[in-house]
Amino acid sequence: MSNLRKNFKKTLLVLFTLIFSSSILLACSKDTKKDVSMNELGEKISKSTDVSKMKKGDDSKLKKLYKIDPSEVEEFILYTAPSNIKADEIAVIKVKDSNKVKEVKEKVEKRINKQTASFKDYLPEEYAVLEKHVLKENGNYVILVVSKDIDNIEKAIDESFK
Repeated sequence: MSNLRKNFKKTLLVLFTLIFSSSILLACSKDTKKDVSMNELGEKISKSTDVSKMKKGDDSKLKKLYKIDPSEVEEFILYTAPSNIKADEIAVIKVKDSNKVKEVKEKVEKRINKQTASFKDYLPEEYAVLEKHVLKENGNYVILVVSKDIDNIEKAIDESFK
């Protein structure tokens, strides 16, 4: 009986170890697309929401809004509101150096915090849009979405990374 118990415990231990190891391997092997075509991504964003009234940003706008040096960025998509009384903003930034992704994300977060403070008492409806923003990273990409169409835009972006 004692040997049977020892064998059962060993078998159980091996089984749990295999299950745990398999879980770790599956979690680590989650595949994210490393190189997303910004042209395709831009098209998907345009199909998910009306960006015709938004301004397309360039290097100087990237630096002005987020304090991000364009030399740190491989490429980006940036759409901003047509006026300073709207909060809408979409940015997908591909950072050159993976070690700088957190830093770039923090700079984008500072912009959101500044905008949130500006709109809080001034334009409550736009403040509500800002409060529901999405700010995340995927590999070397930093993604920001501030829009009433946030669900559609985020879905379009997420599909591009599959």
